[in-house]
Amino acid sequence: MRSLGLDLGTKTLGLALSDKTNTIASPYKVLRYENEDYDMLFKELDIIIKEKEITNLVLGLPKNMNNSLGFASDRSLKFKDALENRYHLEVTLIDERLSTVEATNYLLEADMSRKKRKKVIDGVAASIILDTYLKMKGN
Repeated sequence: MRSLGLDLGTKTLGLALSDKTNTIASPYKVLRYENEDYDMLFKELDIIIKEKEITNLVLGLPKNMNNSLGFASDRSLKFKDALENRYHLEVTLIDERLSTVEATNYLLEADMSRKKRKKVIDGVAASIILDTYLKMKGN
């Protein structure tokens, strides 16, 4: 039983994997796509979900600081529906407010260059989203 964390951006999808005991989240990779063409993402996700034996998906839900939903939330909710229809897996939504800020701070503390940060930030944000879920599930 493994979980896959997802951080949906406008051009990228950050991915994070749990370990087989579903207790530790680690950044996995970042997929790129264009024009909300999720078919590009699904081709990669098909392989990952099968090879890594994923049993549930955890998707970040961007909320405004006042807890309201905006345009980015609508995009995530549509993506959630598409994931459920394609994979027939549970998709859990996790509040992702400030996950990218937290990921940026983590990478700055690691003294990572701006160029390298840009390549991995979404995967690290996905691992923060997945870690939040795993901690909630563990309690």
